[in-house]
Amino acid sequence: MNNLWLTFKKGLVEENPVFVLALSLCPALAVTASVITSLTMGLSVMFVITANNMVVSLSRKIVNPKVRVPVYITSIATIVTVVQLSLQAFAPALYKALGIYLALIVVFAIILARAEVFASKNKVIPSMVDGLGMGAGFCLALVIIGCIRELLGNGSLLGIPIIGDWYDPALIFILPAGGFMLIGYMVAGWKMWTTHMEKKKAERGEA
Repeated sequence: MNNLWLTFKKGLVEENPVFVLALSLCPALAVTASVITSLTMGLSVMFVITANNMVVSLSRKIVNPKVRVPVYITSIATIVTVVQLSLQAFAPALYKALGIYLALIVVFAIILARAEVFASKNKVIPSMVDGLGMGAGFCLALVIIGCIRELLGNGSLLGIPIIGDWYDPALIFILPAGGFMLIGYMVAGWKMWTTHMEKKKAERGEA
């Protein structure tokens, strides 16, 4: 159980897909102008990466290594199609807001990377937990970015006005350039925080 928690936590903090590994930054720039689209994309990716990890783990002994990448991509594309059709049926507004970026989940580096690096070498439960951890880390990063961009760019959260009429929104934060700058600062801040926590942990260990 402890090993499973460490596997989950790794994707959340130590190997956060956006703030540490800098993978799949395209949606981090494109869909994080609001919290709701950030959350929807994050949850979609979390579902896809978890389900794909389970499929890859289950089939790892019967798939010829020479064709493993096409098999992985086919699996990812199938799961993404399920997500697309579900959103189109039950949340058409969100489906339209995410646009082409929902389909682009198929080629997100983080999903293929976890299939190749972890799921193809481990059993189903650890692979599922790894997918949940990486997906949760990705979702967390997008939601943090989305909260900051929507708050500073629109003065609202989840479409609800938070800051009074006195605030003049900084429109650059809802533009790709603002998102790019924000991600840069967040990556630097995340690195400083993790380094600080590692030092505190080392000090406690020495004591």
